[in-house]
Amino acid sequence: MSGRQVGTCCRLLRGKSKDELNKQLETLKQELATLRVAQVTGGVPSKLAKIRVVRRSIGAVNIVIRQTTKANLKKFYQGKKYKPLDMRRKRTHQIRKSLTKHERKLKPLKLQKKIRLHPRRRYAVKQ
Repeated sequence: MSGRQVGTCCRLLRGKSKDELNKQLETLKQELATLRVAQVTGGVPSKLAKIRVVRRSIGAVNIVIRQTTKANLKKFYQGKKYKPLDMRRKRTHQIRKSLTKHERKLKPLKLQKKIRLHPRRRYAVKQ
């Protein structure tokens, strides 16, 4: 367990600004490039094992960048009439395309007139 290499943790990255995250991403990518060169030239096994850790770290940084931008966009579009497709509610195609409650209640003008002219008869039965 002591020989295991530690990557970057998403929890620690969330406190950083976007510029810091981008800078860290660039350094990690450069490190990965040097490790790839070492892999081709037949480097030390410890360096080859580090490739996996660096790749995971790059993924963690990308995840945090994406999640923060998505959260900011969600805040920005809160209460707006139009939203980007990925910000809208995800439901089934049938539910999305179905009529609203108001549209379901609407009746054609001719039917409205018919109902008004011929209301339902109410009868009281004597005992």
